[in-house]
Amino acid sequence: MSELRRTRIKFCGLTRAEDVAEACALGVDAVGFVFAARSKRLVSPAVAASLRDGLQPFVDAVALFMDNPADEVRDVIAAVRPTILQFHGDEDDAFCAGFGMSYLKAIAMGGDAAVDGAALLRRYPRAAGFLFDSNASGQAGGSGHTFDWSRIPGDFAKPYLLAGGLHPDNVSDAIRATGCWGVDVSSGIESAPGIKDAARMRRFVGKVRRADNAGT
Repeated sequence: MSELRRTRIKFCGLTRAEDVAEACALGVDAVGFVFAARSKRLVSPAVAASLRDGLQPFVDAVALFMDNPADEVRDVIAAVRPTILQFHGDEDDAFCAGFGMSYLKAIAMGGDAAVDGAALLRRYPRAAGFLFDSNASGQAGGSGHTFDWSRIPGDFAKPYLLAGGLHPDNVSDAIRATGCWGVDVSSGIESAPGIKDAARMRRFVGKVRRADNAGT
């Protein structure tokens, strides 16, 4: 791990303006708005557009989808103006890249099947990065459960975010164990689905920064 390491932080599933403001004040790198139909944190494009207008400079807006029709994705892009797209379903590279924007592909890590990093890169050659999440294939994220971090492919050639069950008390261990490029948290900073807790948000960011500074 580099002495100048800075783990990127994404807060996902935001639904309230006050939570967006707190995320920006804490210096997170990105906030996620969820458009997956089965998610407890689903927001409409109109609500997300209003929240996106509250973002401060250099905080990215991420639009999260799971097998949404292409027309829905285009409508969200037009209304919300996200910085990057994130896909959690069975979308292929052609679909994900077909909107002319950078995208992240989420990989379901639930279960015990081996994950072939080289095969992932071949399957999604235009992905800007990946997100390893604890959900099983076909299930929505935000479950609050972790997975075996040792199953992440070694020497993965593209940036990846770690997600699934992260919270202030385990995120430092997660960073040290994986060397991930970024962390993605939702339920671990909530008091209820979609309702973020300011104290947990602050503790989470503080633990990430202390993990980054350890050994420097």
